[in-house]
Amino acid sequence: MSWLTFFITSHGTSHGVSVSEILAVRELDVDCGTKDDGRWQKMPQKSTEAYPYAFTVSYVERAWQHRWRCSDVTFHCLEGALCQQWVQTIREQLTALTSRPKHLLVYINPYGGKQQGERIYEQKVAPLFTLASISTHVIVTEHANHARDHLRTEAELKKYDGVVCVGGDGMFSEMVHGLVSRTQRDNGVDQNSPEEKLVPCTLRIGIIPAGSTDCICYATVGINDPVTSALHIIVGDAQPMDVCSVHHNNTFLRYSVSLLGYGFYGDMLADSERKRWMGPARYDFSGFKTFLTHHYYEGTVSFLPATDILGTPRDKTRCRAGYVLLQRTMEYKGGWRVIRGKFLAINAASMSCACPRSPKGLSPAAHLADGTTDLILVRKCSRFNFLRHLLRHTSKYDQFDMTFVEVHRVRRFRFTPRYCQSDSELDLRENGKRLFSQICRDHPACSCSPAYSSWNCDGEILPHAAIEVGCVTTPYNLLCKYTVHSESIQTPSLFPHFFTL
Repeated sequence: MSWLTFFITSHGTSHGVSVSEILAVRELDVDCGTKDDGRWQKMPQKSTEAYPYAFTVSYVERAWQHRWRCSDVTFHCLEGALCQQWVQTIREQLTALTSRPKHLLVYINPYGGKQQGERIYEQKVAPLFTLASISTHVIVTEHANHARDHLRTEAELKKYDGVVCVGGDGMFSEMVHGLVSRTQRDNGVDQNSPEEKLVPCTLRIGIIPAGSTDCICYATVGINDPVTSALHIIVGDAQPMDVCSVHHNNTFLRYSVSLLGYGFYGDMLADSERKRWMGPARYDFSGFKTFLTHHYYEGTVSFLPATDILGTPRDKTRCRAGYVLLQRTMEYKGGWRVIRGKFLAINAASMSCACPRSPKGLSPAAHLADGTTDLILVRKCSRFNFLRHLLRHTSKYDQFDMTFVEVHRVRRFRFTPRYCQSDSELDLRENGKRLFSQICRDHPACSCSPAYSSWNCDGEILPHAAIEVGCVTTPYNLLCKYTVHSESIQTPSLFPHFFTL
């Protein structure tokens, strides 16, 4: 925190604005124009006569419900030298803030959500970056995985302080995979080994919400608002995050930063992918259809409990990002636990997974950057009871306070469907049952239940049902500040990341 603080009086109340909250300073002259960015501002006649010199400070104003806005305040003075001294001092203080980005690589998804990505960036975000003197290189993606492939191979990462995506959770996942894969390849790390430790990426990541749900942004920033996210990026707010690596048969599949879902959420995603022509409405339709089919799946879940951390998934303590980071270096205690049964859903939440429709999320007390994930097991039950569980995601009641639901905070876990004693057997059965499973999914009246579901990994379908998951203990850092808490501990992270989430 800098020593320089402005006290601004507005509507009878005063509040301080520190240098860390200032976006830019512009010197004005008596002709009412700026000398820097071409923005013109009319000054009152009396002010120009009594105080011929002035400068304007643009700063972050915290509004309602985690929303941030850019505001201006103009200071007038009698002497030109004094005015220049103030402007120079503020600029020196801003330059000393090393956490702020100067050069950003921006990817825009023009097809995500309501296809408003380009408009949102040009009208709401780009002017703020220009005001804060941030240079950008913008790439509008042309196809799926464009950003991922560009980051893996072509991007000159040394030229930038961070990477920003304008899109939804899928676009953010693309960037994570591209950056992580590039970093591991450059450092000779074998991603196919579940035991391999990932090398931290020094490049920070940010996200401007422009997708259908923007779960990651909402769960970290507290609101899906492009301006708020852009301001978090500008001031350099950083939030560490955990990343889960997903493997099958010692083969790397994907990384997950929010949700891994088998059963209900996997079936819902698989069905919605066949109805993309419906737009965002497909999620509601597929969710209702999946609820009616009420398929359950038999299998074995093995997990390594996180016994060396503070808090539990049911302690009702919201994440105060960073306070458990010191726990991540401890050794694992205890052995693996095994649970066999029939499950309607198996979910792993690395964050609360909150969104506007579910303000508490799948796991309200899930912690960021502690090297764990919350494993939620929903056993076979009646449709009515399952509906009660789902409705509690939108209420103040404990969604885990049900006899058929259990939740564990884990370091690692594995899942094997009942109908495969080995992964090779599963692959054979998948090919043989695909036709009949498709018929059953499209005709819920059929009493036949498919032998396996799909894994929903941050909105992408995994090709295998039998997987092994490990939570990366070195967190990735998001350029944003988690708004549920009022304090943050700065620690090294695997992604310093701009979060708008």
